Amino acid sequence: MNLDPSPSAPPRRARGIVLPGLAILATAGALHVLRRPLMMSAPACLGGRWHGCLDTFNGVVLVTLVTVPLSLLVVWALARRRRAAGRVPAWRMSLAEVGMVHGTVPFLWMTLMPGAGAGVVPGRLSLVPLRDLATMGAGGIVGNLLVFAALGYFAPMRFAALASVPRILALGAACSVLVETAQYVLRLDRVSSVDDVLVNAAGAALAALASRRRWRTTAEGPSGRPRPAPAAVG
Repeated sequence: MNLDPSPSAPPRRARGIVLPGLAILATAGALHVLRRPLMMSAPACLGGRWHGCLDTFNGVVLVTLVTVPLSLLVVWALARRRRAAGRVPAWRMSLAEVGMVHGTVPFLWMTLMPGAGAGVVPGRLSLVPLRDLATMGAGGIVGNLLVFAALGYFAPMRFAALASVPRILALGAACSVLVETAQYVLRLDRVSSVDDVLVNAAGAALAALASRRRWRTTAEGPSGRPRPAPAAVG
């Protein structure tokens, strides 16, 4: 008789309960802290006005939160379509596609939001690494880490070719370079900084590490292929 219990199942089940619980608590805490700033933009957003809603950080965050149910509905529709076509894994692939878009577009919008002197002041560059980190502050660093976090988390789950931390790091850096270049060329009254590229890429890589256990299914074989039909017997 083998009396040795299996120690892997209970910890795995506990992680499956604790991690979502912590995520829910963190989200609830963030909403509690941000409730007053978000409510300042609520009248403009509910009235469909551009000014006061989509031209402010608070308004963009509020719209992002309000449209979460719509994104979940899109996930359900895509997953249902994939399951009807016999493609697997339907839910994971659909969630990854919608998550990349819903979690990245709002941050790109805020990053490319013009400042007060847009179109008037010339573009500004900061090409010395680590010089701007001290002036970013904790809020600026966290915000830059989140710009491509959704992309780094979901892209390896959706594309097997990106199931690698160095590749996600390179993808985050390349996307960040494009954003910083657009800020400079469009003269958005923002500083195009090397430190922004470094922090944005680091955020994508850290998010990729957080979803690393979910890469195995994606990396083992091409995604989106129909299930093979069972062989006829007899």
